[in-house]
Amino acid sequence: MVAENAEKQTTAPDGSSEPFPERIGPLPKRTIALGTLGSVLILLSAFGAAGILVSDPVLGHGPLSWIRYGHGQMLATGVIYLGFGLVVWAWVRLGRHVLAGRVAPGSVLLAAACWMAPLVIAPPVFTRDVFSYIAQGTLPLFGHDPYSVGPIVLDLQSVVQNVHPFWQTTPAPYGPMFILLAKGVAWVAGTNMIAGVVLMRVTLMIGLGLLLWALPGLVRHLGGNLSTTLWLAIAGPMTVVHLVGGPHNDLLMVGFLAAGTLCVLERKHVVGILLVTLGVAVKATAAIALPFLVWVWAGHLNSTPVKNFVRAGAAAVGVFVATFAVTTLAAGVNLGWIQALQAPTMIVNWLSVPTAVGEVVHSVVDLFVNANKSWFVNTTRVLGALVFVWIAARQWWQSRAGGSDAVRRMSFVLFAVAVLSPATLPWYLTWGFVIAAALPWQRRQLAILVSAAVFLVLTYSPAGEDLLYNWVFIACAVAVSVLAGFSLLRVDPLGLFTDHREDDLVGVGTPTAAKV
Repeated sequence: MVAENAEKQTTAPDGSSEPFPERIGPLPKRTIALGTLGSVLILLSAFGAAGILVSDPVLGHGPLSWIRYGHGQMLATGVIYLGFGLVVWAWVRLGRHVLAGRVAPGSVLLAAACWMAPLVIAPPVFTRDVFSYIAQGTLPLFGHDPYSVGPIVLDLQSVVQNVHPFWQTTPAPYGPMFILLAKGVAWVAGTNMIAGVVLMRVTLMIGLGLLLWALPGLVRHLGGNLSTTLWLAIAGPMTVVHLVGGPHNDLLMVGFLAAGTLCVLERKHVVGILLVTLGVAVKATAAIALPFLVWVWAGHLNSTPVKNFVRAGAAAVGVFVATFAVTTLAAGVNLGWIQALQAPTMIVNWLSVPTAVGEVVHSVVDLFVNANKSWFVNTTRVLGALVFVWIAARQWWQSRAGGSDAVRRMSFVLFAVAVLSPATLPWYLTWGFVIAAALPWQRRQLAILVSAAVFLVLTYSPAGEDLLYNWVFIACAVAVSVLAGFSLLRVDPLGLFTDHREDDLVGVGTPTAAKV
């Protein structure tokens, strides 16, 4: 059966060493069903273990209210982790199919759709950020400036009480485009937080649609493999669980970013800069992409390098200013959000490399001298910012030839800003990843990405609380994540089964191609 289904290793028509299967295998129904079962378990247990409402009109006092408290909540937490484990298992199995060249891109998208569908109507999982989004959209409806005050000023207990206490007094750090959309969601949903969560999730999935439109074109320009790219960027747990199940507005930002990048590569420069500007108007991080896209635009012009850069730069600035001005006026806000961007720096966790270094140095020094941790953390954060500026400037200057190389370097800088920022949250890693997913990847690199994706979901509890300093749990999360990565490359890495036939276990072959 294995020999019958394994693809022949040949050279692709473009001369690459990419797997080029003789035929696509059958739809991996069992794999899709496995992940769907996992998502359904997440959906059901989320009503007790995830970002539940403080006052739930459905389960708060009914016969099923036991799931929200005590042993019921512990059971729900166990089930939600079981469901997540099944989603990861299915994703890894699907990855083996992809590496063997046995599934078409459409099959990967079908799997992703089946895994996402139950989460569209679920309570927020592994975060409570969506309640902040709704509250920030509610603020302007009652005449408040979301960039000056936090949700706490609202006289709406049903809205405010669901916002995490950490963010109740914090102004919105998001751009006018997002405030406009959040205001629309809040206007439609009112104080019905269940409807608000679902509507916000559906609204943010506009970004998913933009990703689905852009990724095939990015693969064409960046040289990756479409099935692999979709498996990484769409079907992976960072998208399914964090960006959709969360949900997080990073999904909308990266959608605009990917679509705009493709448009610039395809010489639709004005549209591309406009789309990326809309991404900036969701989260400011997307602005990092603009200088790189100016090089791409300049590379399409036919004058001297200096004139090309000046023309492309001036045009890009003009499009940016006009688009941002219109978006700001439409949202009815001002530029106060720029000052509010400091809000995330209040987060302290070791996913941020500078913060981690500061905490480690403080821990060592504190063994000998009683020292203030904030001084160490703030110092290393400043050093991290300087390192990032150096990396970004160097990569930008090396991108002056434009084309796909500039986009590749852009994705690296977006990754760098995520890990070198004063604060890093798991979903920040998707900023550059959705672009980089369209690049060629080695098998071992993919295994590392699998481990990272699983770990980044597990760093927060299903209810959205930071687990990064629960060292016993983190050790278990690392072990599970490493096992997931090894499982991509090797069936049954722990040797738990006596029958290792690929067809029975995952139904894929094991080609040795260098590029996937």
